[in-house]
Amino acid sequence: MTIDIGLGMATNAQASPAARRSAHWLAIAAVFATAAWLRLVIPFNVDVSWWLTVSERMLDGQRLYVDILETNPPMPLAIYCLSVVLARATGIRPEVVVDGLIFVLIAASLAWTWHILRSASLRGRAAAGALAVFAAVLLTILPMYDFGQREHLATVAILPAIGVYILRGNHERVTMAAIVIAGVSAAVTMGFKPYFACAVGVCSLAAALLARDWRVLFALENWIAAALTAAYGVGVLVFYPEYFTIIYPLVRDVYLLLQAPLLAIFATTATALSVGAAMIVLILQRREGERDVVSVVVLAAALGFAMAFFLQHKGWGYHAYPMVAFALMAVGCAIAAVDPERAGSRRWRAAAILAVAAMLARACWWFDGGVDVRKIEERVARLAPHPKILMLSAAPSFGFPMVRTLQGTWVSRQEALWVREIVRRARRDQIIDQETGDRLQTHVERERAGLIEDFRKQRPDVVLIDNRDSDWGRWAQADPELSMLLKSYAPVSTIDGVDILERRAP
Repeated sequence: MTIDIGLGMATNAQASPAARRSAHWLAIAAVFATAAWLRLVIPFNVDVSWWLTVSERMLDGQRLYVDILETNPPMPLAIYCLSVVLARATGIRPEVVVDGLIFVLIAASLAWTWHILRSASLRGRAAAGALAVFAAVLLTILPMYDFGQREHLATVAILPAIGVYILRGNHERVTMAAIVIAGVSAAVTMGFKPYFACAVGVCSLAAALLARDWRVLFALENWIAAALTAAYGVGVLVFYPEYFTIIYPLVRDVYLLLQAPLLAIFATTATALSVGAAMIVLILQRREGERDVVSVVVLAAALGFAMAFFLQHKGWGYHAYPMVAFALMAVGCAIAAVDPERAGSRRWRAAAILAVAAMLARACWWFDGGVDVRKIEERVARLAPHPKILMLSAAPSFGFPMVRTLQGTWVSRQEALWVREIVRRARRDQIIDQETGDRLQTHVERERAGLIEDFRKQRPDVVLIDNRDSDWGRWAQADPELSMLLKSYAPVSTIDGVDILERRAP
C-alpha cells in the first residue's frame, strides 16, 4: 500500500475516486466545524461589530455619512444589513447571523470556483480535492480575529473571477455563465475598496501574459466588471452624495495622514510570509521546468492585494489578509502541480508541505490580534443594565464589540474620535505645517461639534476616557462645553489607562 502526500492530509492512492471524494467532503466539513467553533472562542471583530451597529441605525432611519460617520464605501452594507434583517426576523443575535451568512458565502464561492474549473485541463487535478480543503482552511480559519472584515469578504468574493482568469491563461473555453459570475465577482471585490482593483488588474494581466494574448485584458468579464463598478459609483453618487461631499474631503485631508513608515510595513510578519510563499512557488516551478497556470494566477492575486496593502500605508493586520491568503494558496497550487514521478519530487513536495504548514500556523497567530478589554467590560456591566456608552478615544477597540456584548447603546455617530487624534499626531510629528494644521482644524471642530451634539441628544450612562497614549482627559476638561457636560459624571475606576465615568443620580 502506497501513501500519496497531499496538502496536509494523507490519502490512500489505491482508494476509489468515490472514497477520496467522500474523504475530502468530510475534511471540508471538519474545517467548517472547526471554524465555527473558533467563532465562539475568538473575540468578535471590532469593525464588523461597528458595521452591524451602522446597519441597525440605518434600518431604524438614520442616514449613512450624515447621521453616521464612516469612511468606507457602502458595499459592506449588503452583507451586514442583510444579517441584521435576518436577525430581526429570526430573533437570533446579528453576530451569529453574520458569521453564518459569511460561511454560506464562502461555501458558495468555493462551489462556483470549483464549477468554473471542473472541466479544465490543468496540472495537479489529482490533488484538487486536497486543494479544496486547503482553500477552505484559508478562507474560514486563517482570518482568525479578522473574520468578516472587508478584506476577508473581498478575498471570498474574488475567487470565481480568479477561476475564469485561470481558464483564460490556459486557453480554456469559458462559458457565458462563468463570464457573468466572474464579472460580478470582480466588481463586488472592487466595490469594497478601490485599492482592490489592483488585484483584479494584476490577475487579468497575468492571464494575458500566460495566454500570450493581449485581448484577454478586454475579455467580456472585465467589461462586465467595469460596467458594474461604474454603475455602483453612480449609485453611491445618487443615494449617498454625502460620501463625496463630506467623507471624501475628510479622508483626503485627514485620514490619509495616518500612515506607517514604509520600512515598517516591509518588516511585518505578513510581508515576510508572502515573500516566503512566493519564493517556494518559484522554486517548485523552476524545478518542474514548466509554469503552472493556476499557481501563477493565484500568486498574481497575492501580488495585487500586496499592492493594495502597501498603497493603504497602514500595515494593519486585516489589510494584509488577502495577500497572505493568496500567497499560501499559491503554494498549495504549486505543490499540487508537482509531478510525483520526477526524481526527488516527493521530498521536495514534503518539504514544501512542512514549510506551508509552519507558515499557516504563524499567519493564524498573527491574525489573532484582538484587544482584550474584558476588565473594562466587566466594570461597565456593573454600572448599568444595557448602558448608553460614550467614548473619548481614537481606538475603536474599547467600545466595540463591548457595547453590543452588553446590549447597550452607542451614543456617538462614529466608531472612534480619530480626526482630532490624527491631526494632533501629525502636528506633533511635524508631518504637516502650521498652515495645513490650521486648515484641518475645520475637520477637528466638526468632529467636536458632532460629539457634543450626540452627548446632549442622548445622555450616556457611562463615559470612557482613553488616556493611555493621548490626552483625552485634559482635552475634555479644557473644553468649556464638554467639561460642563462631564460635571454630572463621577469617576469610578481606571483600567489600563482608561477612565470609567458613571452618571450621577439626579
